[in-house]
Amino acid sequence: MDGAIPIHWRRFDERYRLTGSHCLTCGSYYFPKRVICPNCRRRGKIVDEEMPRTGKILSWTEVFVAPTGFENETPYFIAIIELENKTRILSQIVDSGKDKIKIGAKVKKVFRKIADEHEEGVIAYGYKFKVE
Repeated sequence: MDGAIPIHWRRFDERYRLTGSHCLTCGSYYFPKRVICPNCRRRGKIVDEEMPRTGKILSWTEVFVAPTGFENETPYFIAIIELENKTRILSQIVDSGKDKIKIGAKVKKVFRKIADEHEEGVIAYGYKFKVE
Protein backbone atom coordinates (compact mmCIF):
# COMPACT_ATOMS: atom_id res chain seq x y z
CA MET A 1 0.00 0.00 0.00
CA ASP A 2 2.11 2.80 -1.34
CA GLY A 3 0.05 5.73 -0.19
CA ALA A 4 -3.33 5.05 -1.80
CA ILE A 5 -5.17 4.98 1.52
CA PRO A 6 -3.83 8.34 2.85
CA ILE A 7 -4.50 10.02 -0.52
CA HIS A 8 -7.99 8.55 -0.50
CA TRP A 9 -8.78 10.13 2.89
CA ARG A 10 -7.18 13.49 2.02
CA ARG A 11 -9.46 13.76 -1.02
CA PHE A 12 -12.57 12.50 0.82
CA ASP A 13 -14.46 15.83 0.91
CA GLU A 14 -13.71 16.63 -2.74
CA ARG A 15 -14.70 13.19 -4.00
CA TYR A 16 -17.73 12.51 -1.83
CA ARG A 17 -19.17 15.87 -0.85
CA LEU A 18 -17.99 18.01 -3.78
CA THR A 19 -16.42 20.42 -1.29
CA GLY A 20 -14.82 23.52 -2.74
CA SER A 21 -13.93 27.00 -1.51
CA HIS A 22 -15.85 30.24 -1.01
CA CYS A 23 -13.99 33.55 -0.74
CA LEU A 24 -15.74 35.72 1.84
CA THR A 25 -13.95 38.83 0.54
CA CYS A 26 -15.13 38.82 -3.10
CA GLY A 27 -17.81 36.10 -3.02
CA SER A 28 -16.16 33.81 -5.61
CA TYR A 29 -16.50 30.01 -5.48
CA TYR A 30 -13.86 27.47 -6.55
CA PHE A 31 -13.53 23.75 -7.08
CA PRO A 32 -11.26 22.09 -6.15
CA LYS A 33 -10.48 23.86 -2.87
CA ARG A 34 -8.09 26.82 -2.90
CA VAL A 35 -5.95 28.39 -0.18
CA ILE A 36 -5.70 31.79 -1.88
CA CYS A 37 -8.51 33.33 -3.91
CA PRO A 38 -7.39 33.59 -7.58
CA ASN A 39 -9.80 36.51 -8.08
CA CYS A 40 -8.86 38.91 -5.26
CA ARG A 41 -5.59 37.25 -4.11
CA ARG A 42 -6.65 37.17 -0.44
CA ARG A 43 -5.58 34.57 2.08
CA GLY A 44 -7.46 33.71 5.26
CA LYS A 45 -10.91 34.73 4.05
CA ILE A 46 -11.52 31.42 2.27
CA VAL A 47 -13.86 28.81 3.76
CA ASP A 48 -14.71 25.27 2.69
CA GLU A 49 -18.18 24.98 1.22
CA GLU A 50 -20.13 22.12 -0.30
CA MET A 51 -20.89 22.92 -3.92
CA PRO A 52 -24.46 22.81 -5.30
CA ARG A 53 -25.72 19.40 -6.42
CA THR A 54 -27.25 20.70 -9.65
CA GLY A 55 -26.11 22.65 -12.67
CA LYS A 56 -26.19 22.75 -16.45
CA ILE A 57 -24.02 21.43 -19.28
CA LEU A 58 -21.88 24.10 -20.97
CA SER A 59 -20.00 21.74 -23.30
CA TRP A 60 -19.60 17.97 -23.68
CA THR A 61 -17.82 15.27 -25.66
CA GLU A 62 -17.88 11.52 -26.11
CA VAL A 63 -14.63 9.72 -25.20
CA PHE A 64 -13.62 6.77 -27.39
CA VAL A 65 -9.92 6.50 -26.41
CA ALA A 66 -9.65 6.51 -22.63
CA PRO A 67 -6.65 7.01 -20.34
CA THR A 68 -4.87 3.98 -18.89
CA GLY A 69 -7.11 2.10 -16.50
CA PHE A 70 -10.35 3.25 -18.10
CA GLU A 71 -10.13 1.46 -21.46
CA ASN A 72 -13.04 -0.83 -20.60
CA GLU A 73 -15.32 2.13 -19.87
CA THR A 74 -15.44 3.53 -23.42
CA PRO A 75 -17.35 5.10 -24.91
CA TYR A 76 -18.38 7.53 -22.17
CA PHE A 77 -19.37 11.18 -21.91
CA ILE A 78 -17.65 14.05 -20.10
CA ALA A 79 -18.91 17.59 -19.74
CA ILE A 80 -18.02 21.01 -18.42
CA ILE A 81 -20.78 21.72 -15.94
CA GLU A 82 -21.69 25.10 -14.49
CA LEU A 83 -23.08 24.63 -11.00
CA GLU A 84 -25.79 26.91 -9.60
CA ASN A 85 -23.16 29.12 -7.94
CA LYS A 86 -21.35 29.59 -11.31
CA THR A 87 -18.47 27.22 -10.42
CA ARG A 88 -17.38 25.18 -13.43
CA ILE A 89 -16.22 21.59 -13.13
CA LEU A 90 -15.36 18.73 -15.47
CA SER A 91 -17.27 15.52 -14.80
CA GLN A 92 -18.43 12.32 -16.39
CA ILE A 93 -22.10 12.13 -17.41
CA VAL A 94 -23.74 8.80 -16.51
CA ASP A 95 -27.12 7.08 -16.75
CA SER A 96 -28.06 9.39 -19.62
CA GLY A 97 -28.37 8.50 -23.29
CA LYS A 98 -26.55 10.55 -25.91
CA ASP A 99 -29.92 11.98 -27.01
CA LYS A 100 -30.42 13.58 -23.56
CA ILE A 101 -26.97 15.20 -23.34
CA LYS A 102 -27.31 18.71 -24.74
CA ILE A 103 -25.78 22.11 -24.04
CA GLY A 104 -27.96 23.76 -21.41
CA ALA A 105 -29.38 20.44 -20.13
CA LYS A 106 -29.97 20.38 -16.36
CA VAL A 107 -27.83 17.86 -14.46
CA LYS A 108 -27.64 16.61 -10.88
CA LYS A 109 -24.79 15.08 -8.89
CA VAL A 110 -24.86 11.32 -8.32
CA PHE A 111 -22.51 9.04 -6.40
CA ARG A 112 -20.79 6.33 -8.47
CA LYS A 113 -17.77 4.04 -8.60
CA ILE A 114 -14.84 5.77 -10.27
CA ALA A 115 -12.06 3.17 -10.26
CA ASP A 116 -10.46 0.19 -8.55
CA GLU A 117 -7.15 1.10 -6.94
CA HIS A 118 -5.50 -2.11 -8.16
CA GLU A 119 -3.59 -4.26 -5.66
CA GLU A 120 -4.28 -1.91 -2.73
CA GLY A 121 -7.89 -3.06 -2.78
CA VAL A 122 -9.35 0.42 -2.45
CA ILE A 123 -12.36 1.11 -4.65
CA ALA A 124 -12.66 4.82 -5.40
CA TYR A 125 -16.13 6.32 -5.40
CA GLY A 126 -17.04 9.89 -6.13
CA TYR A 127 -19.27 12.30 -7.95
CA LYS A 128 -20.53 12.10 -11.50
CA PHE A 129 -23.53 13.86 -13.02
CA LYS A 130 -26.78 12.67 -14.58
CA VAL A 131 -29.13 14.56 -16.90
CA GLU A 132 -32.38 15.35 -15.04
